[in-house]
Amino acid sequence: MSKVKVPRKSTVVDMTAMTDVAFLLLTFFMLATKFKPDEPVTVTTPSSISEIKLPETDILLLTIDKDSRVFFAMDGESNRVELLDKMAEKYQLTFNDKQKKEFSLLSSFGVSVKNLGQYLDLDAEGRKKFAQTGIPSDSTNNELADWVLQARFTNKALRVAVKGDQNAGFPVVKQVIATLQDKKVDRFNFITSLEKAEN
Repeated sequence: MSKVKVPRKSTVVDMTAMTDVAFLLLTFFMLATKFKPDEPVTVTTPSSISEIKLPETDILLLTIDKDSRVFFAMDGESNRVELLDKMAEKYQLTFNDKQKKEFSLLSSFGVSVKNLGQYLDLDAEGRKKFAQTGIPSDSTNNELADWVLQARFTNKALRVAVKGDQNAGFPVVKQVIATLQDKKVDRFNFITSLEKAEN
């Protein structure tokens, strides 16, 4: 009996199409990615088991660092310019077009309104070296309340989030929460790092 010869097939696979797809995906993700903006301070958040995610847009973020300084951030360039105009009107200040443009590009800040113009006149390196004292939020000078109120007038769909350092002073956190409640912001999120739930 004769052996049956199985025809050999080529093992070469044309990878051109897969390479094209891989480079198209890589290019798409490089162009569509939004980099995380620089934060003025590093905050070590407490941990929790909550898995509620914040929305990507319409966020007002209040950051409290370990030295109990309060920083303010709001998304949307046009919203930030409108907010700055409202605060300038309230505090009877004027900001030039260059300052407004710089404010619209800020990710976060922690200076009082009277020092904001000086802060905005600095270049990026100068702002990193600027000693930000935090937005005043005590009972005698509560600029934070005005920022929150005017931000809510600017964007009605705004969601408020508080990101506090685990070593921040309790009185400042309590004052920030009292400020939010005073301005009728009864629903807000605390940003925490995720901890594994125990079974």
